[in-house]
Amino acid sequence: MQARKNRILAELSAHLPSGKRAWIIGSVFSISLFGVVAATATAPDASPPFALETVVEPLQLSPVAPGADSALPYIYDERVQPGDTLQSIFRRLNIDDPEAFAFFTGDELGKQAIRYLRSGRAVTAMVQADGRLLSLSLPTSRGAGRITLERDGERLAVRDGMAEAPEVVVEMRSGTIQHSLYGATDAIGLPDSIANKLAELFGTEINFHTDLRRGDSFSVVYETLYQEGSPVRTGKVLAAEFVNQGRRHAVVLFRAPDGGENYYTADGRSLRQAFLRSPLEFSRVTSGFGRRMHPIHKNWRTHAGVDFAAPTGTPVKATSDGTVSFVGNQRGYGNIIILQHRDRYSTAYAHLNGFARGLKRGDRVNQGDVIGFVGMTGWATGPHLHYEVRINNVAQDPMRIALPKAQPLNAQELTVFRTQTQPLVERLALLNRIEVSALR
Repeated sequence: MQARKNRILAELSAHLPSGKRAWIIGSVFSISLFGVVAATATAPDASPPFALETVVEPLQLSPVAPGADSALPYIYDERVQPGDTLQSIFRRLNIDDPEAFAFFTGDELGKQAIRYLRSGRAVTAMVQADGRLLSLSLPTSRGAGRITLERDGERLAVRDGMAEAPEVVVEMRSGTIQHSLYGATDAIGLPDSIANKLAELFGTEINFHTDLRRGDSFSVVYETLYQEGSPVRTGKVLAAEFVNQGRRHAVVLFRAPDGGENYYTADGRSLRQAFLRSPLEFSRVTSGFGRRMHPIHKNWRTHAGVDFAAPTGTPVKATSDGTVSFVGNQRGYGNIIILQHRDRYSTAYAHLNGFARGLKRGDRVNQGDVIGFVGMTGWATGPHLHYEVRINNVAQDPMRIALPKAQPLNAQELTVFRTQTQPLVERLALLNRIEVSALR
């Protein structure tokens, strides 16, 4: 049928004068083209005249296996896992090479490489089909040092040098709360370090112990450091947003002209001097503020703080910048740290198992610094943290008190802030499919 149409058109053109022939052919082509354009333009608005159905058909693939005599090596790009040993790494990389194993257990450079194995660091190997090692590259320190073992014929040679500088890649994730923050971050593959930072950043606005609801959502833009194509560790959180009970909270990282870095809300309000609601990343409240039956003395007493249950050794963080006014033991409190903050505020952290190394009276601490560790010293029936917020040395309910806020940027600083953070705000808007102006 197509051939017949072409022949009819060709015969028609043969009987036309040369001038009209070109005009008519051009007109036919133009009309056809306009028809295609019109159809393309209206297709999205038209409903298809048939029912749509998804059909999944399995494809039969013929297995492909390398020949037994293949001399091509296998290349492995792995990361060191928690608890890895040289044996487990060799097994995972399918290395069966006693000579190479003996090098790492007997040579000083090899021993150094094993000592500095760190979870998350990249390991690259080239292995023959019979398990014989051709090359293996391992990190030798937390920095850029690497040691590479290479086989040159029948001899093993060592090359000790610097690895490629890590590449910083900006990644974006978003998730929805179903049961807990950790459950939601695990579901989208967000590293725990970034999840912890989210809790810290939004701890001034959201009480993660009581305020989370199913359907709350979050988005985060953060750095991941890659080395030789493999992620080695996470970097900084550049921007984040949390929608809690319909209320939107957004923060961005601002790099000031003097080189200082700080987190601000989208309208330029600093989070640095604000108070965190909780000195622990995640835990549960076991005893609130107010009158209660004392678990040891068995009589009604005023409980001047909030108790957070957590395993012994859990890090305790300063909820705001301040100065250590007391560190030591106080009878029922056991091991306690008291921090003095601005505007007549102070905080107390009691029943600690121990203090941060070198912490002493008069030391300055920043919000988020680890100052001690959960324990059960003093009057305690189990490991937990007793936390108090005081104004003029009078205890207040840490979960209900209106905590002070930091001063926002001035007009000139705010202009620089908006210019610098606009790309980050746009990334958050992209994740949430909202107008950028809604974040301002």
